[in-house]
Amino acid sequence: MQSLHPPDDRAVEAPPAVSRGRALARLLRPRQWIKNAFVPAPAVFANVWMNPAQDVRALAATAIFCVAASAVYVFNDLLDAPTDRLHPVKRVSRPLASGAVSIATGRTVLAVLVAILVGATIVFPAVAPAMAAYIAVNAAYTLKLKHVAVVDLFCVASGFVLRVYAGALAVDVPLSSWMLITTLSLALYLAAVKRRQELATSGPGGRRVLGAYTLPLLDGYAQTAASASVVFYSLYVLDVRPALVVTVPFVLLGIFRYSYLVQTRNLGESPTEALWTDVPLILTVAGWAALCLWQLRG
Repeated sequence: MQSLHPPDDRAVEAPPAVSRGRALARLLRPRQWIKNAFVPAPAVFANVWMNPAQDVRALAATAIFCVAASAVYVFNDLLDAPTDRLHPVKRVSRPLASGAVSIATGRTVLAVLVAILVGATIVFPAVAPAMAAYIAVNAAYTLKLKHVAVVDLFCVASGFVLRVYAGALAVDVPLSSWMLITTLSLALYLAAVKRRQELATSGPGGRRVLGAYTLPLLDGYAQTAASASVVFYSLYVLDVRPALVVTVPFVLLGIFRYSYLVQTRNLGESPTEALWTDVPLILTVAGWAALCLWQLRG
């Protein structure tokens, strides 16, 4: 829950005007769609990505999850609009809270997104189980579970796992246990760092669940999850894809670089923002992806 202290006189100044199209784009949060790069991962690591038909299925699943993610964001913003208006940052950055997009328009956008999802699952039913689970978990998170310590971290992390699951369903390959646990560990690392930075910058008043955490506890969670990510990825590579051993340094570099950005630039509240704005991190992720594709090309 956001702090209920009323804003000062400066806080009630009108936010800068933005175009309707830009406000709607902010409502959908397309920059967050980069998380859906996890969806085609099973096609790559199962080595079916050079099959055009499988590529189309993987990309279709990715597009569906982009729509699902936007629907979740709009639903969350609709419910949180009253408290977001009291937040010093969200009252300007969130279109519904700032008034750049009306509540009625937000509801219409959500209805359209839901209709698209229903139509997409009718056309492409393979991903329906993963998408339904994703919507259900995020609805429960928005309504209740985001206030439950530790459970909130696993809810956030589950979104990444369900993306990978959707990718496996889309191309009809078994979901690797190694990929599952590696994805979970990495997602828990990102979630723990996000909460850690929220607590460090906003204090326990920034979000209700933050009052249940301490900085040392979240640091411990992050370190454990980061270590698990590297260990499980390395074991996967050695056991299943030895050709990918050359990508392990990129994984280490990525985690080290992200930790650096968290500690020195306070970017941990938004992993996607860190990725979009830091050139070394972009090059690390791009290098890892390119090397994986190259090593698995045959």
